[in-house]
Amino acid sequence: MRNDLRIAFIGGGNMATALIGGLAGKLTAAANLHAVDINEAALLKLREQFGVTTSTSIDDAVASADVIVLAVKPQQMREVVTALRAHLKTQLLLSIAAGIRAVDLSRWLDGHAAIVRTMPNTPALIGRGITGMAALAGVSQAQRESANAIMQAVGQTVWLEDESLLDPVTAISGSGPAYVFYFIEAMQEAAQALGLSAEQGKQLAIATFIGAAELADKSSDPVSVLRERVTSKGGTTHAALTSMEQSGVKEAIVKALQAASARGREMGEEFGRD
Repeated sequence: MRNDLRIAFIGGGNMATALIGGLAGKLTAAANLHAVDINEAALLKLREQFGVTTSTSIDDAVASADVIVLAVKPQQMREVVTALRAHLKTQLLLSIAAGIRAVDLSRWLDGHAAIVRTMPNTPALIGRGITGMAALAGVSQAQRESANAIMQAVGQTVWLEDESLLDPVTAISGSGPAYVFYFIEAMQEAAQALGLSAEQGKQLAIATFIGAAELADKSSDPVSVLRERVTSKGGTTHAALTSMEQSGVKEAIVKALQAASARGREMGEEFGRD
């Protein structure tokens, strides 16, 4: 894996900032990183924090990059790739935009085939993300390795052979942090209702999530077994889980994630429509 990759970011928001922070001086020198954004304040922050070069429009630094990371909002993507078309040669395009299919990007770019579509999540901001990835057939092995190294700068990666599986990935891990925060909110509200303070409830809930997740990660046992070990018949955990089962909590979660996946598929169809 080469360590002199020239990487250009189109979009300088939170995810681009997280990636630049993970890459600068590690995978490649800060001088090899370039960011494009219309927001001058965002560019100033990137220059001061990481020492990268910046511009407010697509320029020669983008054209000479080995990898171009598309980090703009889905609604802006069509306009951005239209402006990018004249600057493309054989560069790898790495998209981190939700709902934009690689096949549509390729079509908008006159058949450019070196495209990897990704779905990261917000824990990437602290280097603990996980990213689903799918490559078009025109991506070389070296480009695939570069894409993987870039996304591993902010966490783990999972490769998929079928791009359509990025819709379920979006539902599970892309949107997943919101579900965790939602459950933490509920635990915090319950803590307050039971007489604990909001801060105590937050501390207890977050520490429990972190500890349980790390235990599940390090254990060779299925999570169902780990759950059973905490659930003594007739005990407090059994009472809570029985209540959840009676309320259909698990079924509601599965249904919700199916809805998220379906929405991801709909977004791909909407944004990809000519």
